[in-house]
Amino acid sequence: MSPRQWARDLAMGARFAVTGGREGWVRMTLTAVGVGIGVALLLLCTALPNVFAARTEVENARYDNTYSEKTPPKADDTFLIAATDTTWLDDDIRGRLLEPEGKKAPLPPGVDSFPGKGEMVVSPALKDLLASDGAKLLRERLPYKITGTIGESGLIGSHELAYYAGASGLKLTDFSPVKRLTEYGKPDEKPEKTDPVLLLMVLVVFVVLLTPVAVFIAAAVRFGGERRDRRLAALRLVGSDSHMTRRLAAGEALAGALLGLVIGTGFFLLGRQTLGSGELLGVSVWPSYLDPSPALAALVAVTVPVAAVLVTLLAMRGVVVEPLGVVRAAKQRRRRLWWRLIPPLAGLAMLYPLIGKGRKNGDFNQYLVIGGVLLLLIGITALLPWVVEAVVVRLGKGTLSWQLAIRRLQLSSGTAARMVNGIAVAVAGAIALQMLFTGTQSQYTKSTGKDPDRVQMQVDFSDRRSLSAVERDFTDTKGVRAAVALATQEYGDTRRDPENSNGLTVGSCAALRELATLPSCKDGDVFVTRTRSHYATPSNADEIALMKPGRQLYIGPSYGDASERGLEAPWTVPPNVRVVDARKDSLEDANSLLVTPAALPAKAAPTLFTDGAYLRLDPSVPDSREYIRNTVARIDPLASTYGWSATQENAKYTSIRTGLFVGSFFVLALIGASLLVSQLEQLRERKKLLSALVAFGTRRRTLSLSVLWQTALPVGLGLVLATTVGITLGSVLLKMTRTPVAMDWASVLTMTGVGAAVVGVVTLLSLPPLLRMMRPEGLRTE
Repeated sequence: MSPRQWARDLAMGARFAVTGGREGWVRMTLTAVGVGIGVALLLLCTALPNVFAARTEVENARYDNTYSEKTPPKADDTFLIAATDTTWLDDDIRGRLLEPEGKKAPLPPGVDSFPGKGEMVVSPALKDLLASDGAKLLRERLPYKITGTIGESGLIGSHELAYYAGASGLKLTDFSPVKRLTEYGKPDEKPEKTDPVLLLMVLVVFVVLLTPVAVFIAAAVRFGGERRDRRLAALRLVGSDSHMTRRLAAGEALAGALLGLVIGTGFFLLGRQTLGSGELLGVSVWPSYLDPSPALAALVAVTVPVAAVLVTLLAMRGVVVEPLGVVRAAKQRRRRLWWRLIPPLAGLAMLYPLIGKGRKNGDFNQYLVIGGVLLLLIGITALLPWVVEAVVVRLGKGTLSWQLAIRRLQLSSGTAARMVNGIAVAVAGAIALQMLFTGTQSQYTKSTGKDPDRVQMQVDFSDRRSLSAVERDFTDTKGVRAAVALATQEYGDTRRDPENSNGLTVGSCAALRELATLPSCKDGDVFVTRTRSHYATPSNADEIALMKPGRQLYIGPSYGDASERGLEAPWTVPPNVRVVDARKDSLEDANSLLVTPAALPAKAAPTLFTDGAYLRLDPSVPDSREYIRNTVARIDPLASTYGWSATQENAKYTSIRTGLFVGSFFVLALIGASLLVSQLEQLRERKKLLSALVAFGTRRRTLSLSVLWQTALPVGLGLVLATTVGITLGSVLLKMTRTPVAMDWASVLTMTGVGAAVVGVVTLLSLPPLLRMMRPEGLRTE
């Protein structure tokens, strides 16, 4: 067969689809919408590399730190900058204080001019937030006048909260967060080696999210297949052979696929604009980030029509279109199982060499991973028709609605399985990924050693402060139940360059009790711990020996040419020094020497570094954290405030999981929309049958229940198969990462329930058109 004949037959089939009257248009529209939804998601996936690259480019361009230990001298092109990040409710706000030191100081990306003192430029999202009624506390924390907005080049997303505020008098010291820079941007650095297990997760996430899309597109091009085949029988009467008939059918599918490309592009452009103005799970982008990669977009444009033709030709092999009808209603041969086991077994065979590789033996072979996971998931689409047929052939007895449903499934089990294939593949992939993430979570979650039941928030100050003033400020803050503050300094046996030196911690009796077990305490007492809470060598015998009453020591000794020479404070060890034990749950890696403020000479107070404040909150005050952040911003805008948590997750692991959730949302939306289109197409195919049954007196309730059973039974079988394959794939992935296989049945049931819920919603949405079709008037024809 010449290529010209192929092209002519495909073109004729496409022309039949376009000029075939209302019936042809309805079928092509349904196919186009189904394909279009999948194409839109594929185009979105082709844009993801550009999204990651664009966000990274912005982050690098506005980078305002330095790897160099040498600070540049003040010049006409230097500026001072300090991070003032904060949090509002659960949203992070990126903040910076800016002070240009010359006329040539560079501007941050996205900013047209430096804000003056008391002024700030903000992101559009932060501007809207500050103008809202519920942001009174945030407006108190950022008491600057808004003079402009940050442009797109300075923000990683349309909903990012960020600001640059003008400042004057920023101090550049060894301990302050203020930096002097001459330019923005991240210097070139050696790329960090990525964890092989995290790379494995990324590969599996992409395969799991994209495979259901391909399955749905393949199902969409077969919409209306039964009516199409009956129409093709007429062509046999005018002389077309069976091969030409198949090519004509492929041409009809090609027309729907091409229209689907157009519709999918429209959906993508609409979604691109919507995503650019929205936010999902705390992630937002600009529309310009969602520009598909030209090569990947071209691949989608070629693959979808070709796949439509190949799927149709493959489907037509099981249908005999004769001049007087379609041999589809005749009793079919039982489906064979042996060849349907080949894809999943081949997938397991590809993954088997990777078992036990773990993270210490190099990267996983990406071709084996992609191929193995893909074959396992595609194996569901091969096995499900056999499972549905094997089950429904043994069913029959029951209520009238049950019998109607079972008979329909026995006649067209393949059609029912096609509807469920996508949801089954998605659920299987979700179960496998959930097992992988749950199993490896402990490897990417470390204990912080902090007890959030004991302390809920901690504040680290940028400069020296009075301990009593700090405790008073926080105690007077709404929502604070208790507050303790600590300060630290070094002591030595000589004023300069001491041979023996250690650290001391200063605090009130209440604060020191958070570090050590004290028998009694009053202001003026001094303690030395015989143990330390966090050190490998806990003995402090040398320091205890140094603490002889009456011995002369120096607080804040200087070294070399230190700028703080002359601030050394002589201190005589008092006679009431006592030896105590450090608490195992000490708030910090405490110094051995613990001193109350009255035990120090007055000259020592200016040398103390305020270590921080530890706060216990009142849970009955809902905005207690916001009141605390406002207090911190008032007394020290450069202080760092953060909450305590018992564990901390790896940032890359968290970002991959967030990406999975975002992608799952779109795939679930695709599943729901495609299932609804497929359900409507199935109802349209049976419109006359439903109308005839109603005309003969069948109750609508019986027919509605029969349609429900026709959906529920294949879905149930599909979810059982998906659970089996998902658990198998998840177990293999865990063995590949050298992680013990443990079943998280709650997650498995959750994923299965989500899939069932999507089908339930689709079924409910299809009830109104079903009721409209169940009318005797549906028998009318022209």
